[in-house]
Amino acid sequence: MIAELAVRFAIGGLVVSLFAVAGEMFEPKTFAGLFGAAPSVGIATLTLAYLHEGRPYVAVSTRSMLIGCVGLLVYTAACVAATKRERIPVWLGTGLTWAAWGAVAFAAWGAATATGALP
Repeated sequence: MIAELAVRFAIGGLVVSLFAVAGEMFEPKTFAGLFGAAPSVGIATLTLAYLHEGRPYVAVSTRSMLIGCVGLLVYTAACVAATKRERIPVWLGTGLTWAAWGAVAFAAWGAATATGALP
């Protein structure tokens, strides 16, 4: 357990550092946060999953992460649209953006399961 946490820490730290360097090379500088968060955690998680579970497990995990990315993209676009509308109360905008995320994520998951891309 301790060794796995140490490996996760080392891989995560290394990948976060690499993505932070990549983020510093682009404008605006807010990309550094984008590059430093999700990709590094995903790569560290997939690396450990590969070491413990093998390729088939990692393939399913990767497809699941991609489905999550699509849901997050739609959620982000819905948040931008909701915040531009001053007449929409915060509670309603929040509920609508969550509903958009849920609809897209579950529809993509259902489609991936129906086509056999996910077990």
